[in-house]
Amino acid sequence: MEIKAPDLGVDSAEVSEIMVEVGDVIAKDDNIILIESDKASVEVPSSAAGKVTKINVAVGDQVSEGMVLIELENDAESDTDSQDTSQTTDEESKEVPVADKQNEPQSPQQEEKQNDTKAAESNDSKPTKKSGVATTHALPDLGVDEAEVSEIMVSEGDMVSADQSILLIESDKASVEVPAPQAGRIEKILVKAGDMVANGQDFIIIVSNDVAAGNDAADTSDVQEASTSKQAAASEPQTQTTGEPKQAPVKSVSVTNNVAASKSDSKLTESQVNAKSAEVYAGPAVRKLARQLGVDITQVNGSALNDRILKEDLFAHVKSSMNTKSTAPASGTAVRSSLPSLPDMSNTEIWGETETQDLTRLQKVSIPQLNYNTYLPQVTQFDLSDITETEKLRGELKGGMKAEGIGLTILAFIVKATAYALTQHPRFNSHLSDDNTQVILRKSVNMGIAVATDDGLIVPVIKNAQDKGIKQIAIEIGELAVKARDKKLSTKDLQGASFTISSQGILGGTAFTPLVNWPQVGILGASEATMHPHWNASKQTFEPRLMLPLSLSYDHRVINGADAAVFTRYVATLLADPRRILL
Repeated sequence: MEIKAPDLGVDSAEVSEIMVEVGDVIAKDDNIILIESDKASVEVPSSAAGKVTKINVAVGDQVSEGMVLIELENDAESDTDSQDTSQTTDEESKEVPVADKQNEPQSPQQEEKQNDTKAAESNDSKPTKKSGVATTHALPDLGVDEAEVSEIMVSEGDMVSADQSILLIESDKASVEVPAPQAGRIEKILVKAGDMVANGQDFIIIVSNDVAAGNDAADTSDVQEASTSKQAAASEPQTQTTGEPKQAPVKSVSVTNNVAASKSDSKLTESQVNAKSAEVYAGPAVRKLARQLGVDITQVNGSALNDRILKEDLFAHVKSSMNTKSTAPASGTAVRSSLPSLPDMSNTEIWGETETQDLTRLQKVSIPQLNYNTYLPQVTQFDLSDITETEKLRGELKGGMKAEGIGLTILAFIVKATAYALTQHPRFNSHLSDDNTQVILRKSVNMGIAVATDDGLIVPVIKNAQDKGIKQIAIEIGELAVKARDKKLSTKDLQGASFTISSQGILGGTAFTPLVNWPQVGILGASEATMHPHWNASKQTFEPRLMLPLSLSYDHRVINGADAAVFTRYVATLLADPRRILL
């Protein structure tokens, strides 16, 4: 009998593991092979029972729907033998006198089984305990595709009220507390700290308040009875029947940094990663993610069957590398700093007095994102924009807008000019593909605006900035800034940026090097505008002009120096005379 591949959902997929061998006797629906595509791993079950006589595929083969995977020997004959044996056994059992059976010595296992049966019959005569309805609840819309469970604020068995915070979810730029969807007792928590979760994923089971209290009392008596029964059974001699199947020990997944195995302080190249990971059990999508993160996949522990590495294992490895203080530089991880551990600073004669301060939650969440900058070849282009006339225009407009409750700052002009420049130079409004072979151009300009708060830097986003006027942009800048400082930004306010502006305003400084916010390819920094002497050729004299320093950092893999110089000068020209945007 031939077992063929079912509809796989894709044209073809790779055989990642063969779960049976020739000679194995399998049942219907037993898994026989594991196949993987770029997006998923699927275990293919057998459509019939029998003995495996031939395996027609090998690990690494590409299979498609209808392809013969294995061949089985029909087990009808073995079924017949089994039936004959069963009938003989039944006949023999009928011939044994009842009295003999009663007087026959019993094993401890048989006695225990009879005791359990009697206990069950006794329990049937008791009033039925009131059982509550346990409701499984799914996560609400998080505003992002996935986020990490940072903290679980409750435990199983706790009583919670509706809207009580029970879970803390963190993405790259924000923390969100998930409230309890109803009041009651927590029956089971389906996620754990460090898990990556998505919208609509089941995360908790809660028993409603009206039945939780009643069940607690009944559960207590059941536990006492079960405890008494177990103590009585424990006093009897225990024997182990070697013929019974043993339960396999639960595998403990331990993610370690493997620092001692590291031999290089630099990020592995793609060819080096591919060469070292040839023997690692991981699918194409996982290997692709490892190359993107710069992770040495041979140092990652797999948690799936046969130590297969999942995407979650990569994320856990990266997180562990961040949190573990190593005695030597780690190799091939996406978030290490290539620095040794701090020296022991307990000796005050050498180091003096020290004080430890915890980072804010926002700062901790930002660290993984900032570490990506280590692997971006960044260059910064500097320029000056003469905003003397633009500042005069702002002075004429700000009084009227202030009466409307709108604060008109130079940042609104910078956002508008930069958004227009990005439509004319779309390569700066793009992302580099994972395989480094394509540039993904964004058709809309979602402008990230860096805002300093007491907890750290946060970057809310103005959507479709290219379609908005300076007044509307000024309104949204003010609203986002207030929400950021009051910690009322939603995750949707923080996602989707295609380019970022970081303005130091009146903080001082002549220029700085802003860090590109991956996966973006550019960021524009603006420092404090100051008066400079400028030569007027027509008047043959110097005159004071208000000059705004601009600092453009860019990903050199996507943008070259000449294009960066042209773009920065174009933004400077638009800021000097915003009327050009109308053309």
